[in-house]
Amino acid sequence: MGVLEGLGLWGLFIGTFLAATVLPFSSDALYLAILAATDNPAGCLAVGTLGNWLGSVFTFWIGWIGKWEWIEKWFKVKPETLVRQKEKVNRYGIWLSLLCWVPFVGDVIAIALGFYKARPMGLPF
Repeated sequence: MGVLEGLGLWGLFIGTFLAATVLPFSSDALYLAILAATDNPAGCLAVGTLGNWLGSVFTFWIGWIGKWEWIEKWFKVKPETLVRQKEKVNRYGIWLSLLCWVPFVGDVIAIALGFYKARPMGLPF
């Protein structure tokens, strides 16, 4: 792997990571450009997938560190509403996570899953 290809893959990683966060960024054109510039489609797929997955995990973590008090204070949401939403997320969380790829809505879902402390696939942490 040449230096330029390595830099391109790092750029692809950063681009796919940012695209999977709440930033309004799309990595599609970047992905196609790097794919066209390299002869390593498997590397592009691996790096793009890793960057996108880690960006989603980061977005989930942003929700995880959120506090109910902040939502109540800044967005004027009643505690009863938060409890009802938490019950729904607990019930449908695993299915909601399948929609995290949807543009705009997916980021909100990932943050909500983190905020309501949804357990990834029943894991104990």
